[in-house]
Amino acid sequence: MAIKSIDPKTIKTSELHQILLAAVAPRPIALASTIDSEGRVNLSPFSFFNVFSANPPILIFSPARRGRDNTTKHTFENVKEVKEVVVNIVNYPVVEQMSLSSTEYDRSINEFTKAGFTEIPSDTIQPPRVGEAPVSFECTVDKVIELGNEGGAGNLVISRIQRIHIQQRYLNDQGNLDTQKLDLVARMGESWYCRASGAALFEIPKPIFNKGIGVDALPKHVLKSSILTGNHLGRLGNMEAVPNHESITKHLSSKEIIDILHIKNAQEQRNQLHAHALTYIENNDLENALSILFCLS
Repeated sequence: MAIKSIDPKTIKTSELHQILLAAVAPRPIALASTIDSEGRVNLSPFSFFNVFSANPPILIFSPARRGRDNTTKHTFENVKEVKEVVVNIVNYPVVEQMSLSSTEYDRSINEFTKAGFTEIPSDTIQPPRVGEAPVSFECTVDKVIELGNEGGAGNLVISRIQRIHIQQRYLNDQGNLDTQKLDLVARMGESWYCRASGAALFEIPKPIFNKGIGVDALPKHVLKSSILTGNHLGRLGNMEAVPNHESITKHLSSKEIIDILHIKNAQEQRNQLHAHALTYIENNDLENALSILFCLS
């Protein structure tokens, strides 16, 4: 397997920046609305962003220094003057307007107006929130950590959530945010975005309440499979126990397994067994899939 290894100290910041943006993705987008000491509103998106704590509720985003000329962004300057910010979440219906708001307008220009967003007064802080956003977080700024003083250096804006606003149409019947309704977007490398909807969404049971048997507990022939992928093995490794004798015996007496075990070529035999198990995995019948794989030691 060919690997390209890079020492980040040996390449230009612009090249490193592109690698980071393409590799560390998809990244959620914080559409940050701020205000300066003179009351001028600014709105700008940042994809160096995430949630870092629920208690206390903390969001962090980073308006980095511009790589080309080492200048700072209005958002960064504003949160140091007025330590408040609204973090508006971006979904597909507003993605083009969000992109337009990233234009580097003069400080006197209000990006709400340029992008066609609606200013909604916040309840607890001065900056307005985006009326079209599915979710908005009113935050006070706990701290701004400057990571460097050269172009490309990040500035961590540690923001404490004071109020949350959710458009009710994005809730499910239980009153919780519905991922499929939200239709969120995320930033990729270059000019690419991705959309979290439809076939792009899938579920994986979390191994929180049980201890899976692990991939290392699967039959050895499975580990070198050309049919089953690492994702398939990970799903099987999340099972709580290896199949019992009764379950394995049931499959050993089935015509499908009998025919497979009569195949003389060992590699073809394994491939046929793995393909048979795969049909069960694709139907999320993991217990039977695991039992089938244990039919061959």
